[in-house]
Amino acid sequence: MDFSGIDIGLKAISFFEKRKYNSFKTVNIALKEKTGIVDFFGKEEEFVQLQQTLNSNQNIVSENRIEYGDFQTNKQLAESVCNYLKNKNLKPQIIVEPTCGKGNFIISAIKSFPLQQVFGIEIQEKYLWRLKFELLDYFLTNPTANKPQIELYHCSVFDFDFDMVKKQIDNRELLVIGNPPWVTNATLSTLNSKNLPKKSNFKNVKGIDAITGKGNFDIGECISLKMLDLFSKENGCFAFLIKNSVIKNIVFDQKKNKYSISEIEKHTINAQKEFGAAVDASLFVCKFNSMPALTAKEFDFYTSKPRVTLGWVNNKFASDTEKYKKYQHLDGICPFEWRQGIKHDCAKVMELERIDSGFRNALGETFELEEDLVYGILKSSDLQQEIVDTSRKYTIVTQKRIGQDTQIVLEKLPKTNAYLQRHQDYFLNRKSSIYNGKPMFSIFGVGDYSFKPYKIAISGLYKQTKFTLVKPNETVLLLDDTCYFIGFDTLEEAQGIQNLLNQPETQEFMESFMFLDAKRAITKDLLMRISLVHY
Repeated sequence: MDFSGIDIGLKAISFFEKRKYNSFKTVNIALKEKTGIVDFFGKEEEFVQLQQTLNSNQNIVSENRIEYGDFQTNKQLAESVCNYLKNKNLKPQIIVEPTCGKGNFIISAIKSFPLQQVFGIEIQEKYLWRLKFELLDYFLTNPTANKPQIELYHCSVFDFDFDMVKKQIDNRELLVIGNPPWVTNATLSTLNSKNLPKKSNFKNVKGIDAITGKGNFDIGECISLKMLDLFSKENGCFAFLIKNSVIKNIVFDQKKNKYSISEIEKHTINAQKEFGAAVDASLFVCKFNSMPALTAKEFDFYTSKPRVTLGWVNNKFASDTEKYKKYQHLDGICPFEWRQGIKHDCAKVMELERIDSGFRNALGETFELEEDLVYGILKSSDLQQEIVDTSRKYTIVTQKRIGQDTQIVLEKLPKTNAYLQRHQDYFLNRKSSIYNGKPMFSIFGVGDYSFKPYKIAISGLYKQTKFTLVKPNETVLLLDDTCYFIGFDTLEEAQGIQNLLNQPETQEFMESFMFLDAKRAITKDLLMRISLVHY
């Protein structure tokens, strides 16, 4: 173990410098008495290495945060969370923190609760050592403080034997607390991180959903569900700092999972202020060993001001249950099929601007094309007005239906064919597996519906719920895959449906089950719930 990257407090340094120990076993006995930590040193070599490090005075911290999705909880936030739990009259005797990091939650919990036993698990060894020295410093400063038995393990949460912990709970009140990684399995996989579950597709997503990203999940969600699986039938409480999207998923899946949890709360925090992270996150709190609840009350963490209640109303899931109850008569099945726009994953050569001499791509190249396959295309940012009939961008539509043979089409268009052939490497390097085995220059999100002259469209990226009427100009205008739309043959029909969708009642209904902090606040599933039959 190299201790040179660990910040060791002055009192802890003084403890080791003033005393001479013959072996790590004797120092462990002294440290257990001082701190409650079981096996402070796991082997002789660690004790020897620490002495060498202290002699050389090296204590500069060096961390690799991203590999583990690591956003450490600061001391003030950890203390605020524990104070909140204490004010709820919780008195846990045993705590488990499955990704304890530098241990601010463990130290705050020791200060706040009458603990008898602490279990901390952490994959980064230097963090565990920093926690050990922080605990030593704390107990040397506060010799009369309560000293629970503290067991710290250098291990991945996915490899740790939690059944060993369960056997020791013995009806004592439990608190599972922590701040698991705020990162997805796909991100960690690209970094070759060890901090991954053995089976990444833990929700068993299949087919096209797995291919297009629904199999990509949040590591914090996996850890949260693991803890609920293990401990929800014990007496106690659960308190995790996790992304809002994870909280939504836990409450949504609660209808199926039926974990023995109730009094579910979501306390929103300012993650930019607390962690320097551009993420929407909250403190998720629930009570163990109770009748399964299907809703969660949302509060502002800093003011305790109540906001909304999210969760299930009968068999429907809502972001604001009270508002949803008011408009639930609108919930059903949309009579029209909402579609996503064209997907090509090749913006540098497929997103074009029209210039006097022809076209220019994102690479700055200018060239000529036949007009046969060129269409104006709208992106989410273009859907800001009530009516749109012009486009800033153009694209080459190589297929009229998915899987169509592109060679037959392109051999009749020498300029277009030459342009695409010249840039075929960009198409060959597309990462999505949906293009595997498909004709060269294939696109997705295309069909007869794409070429309807009139469309009602909405952005999937923005938070606005207003619908835009798209009218043809030189040609039919298409939309990219960040947008959703329904197509019509007549202007009158399109205007009528736009009017219904933009009614205040419809807008309020949409807001009642939209989650504004989602990556895509508006989805096809959401749009397909607008029945329109009440009109």
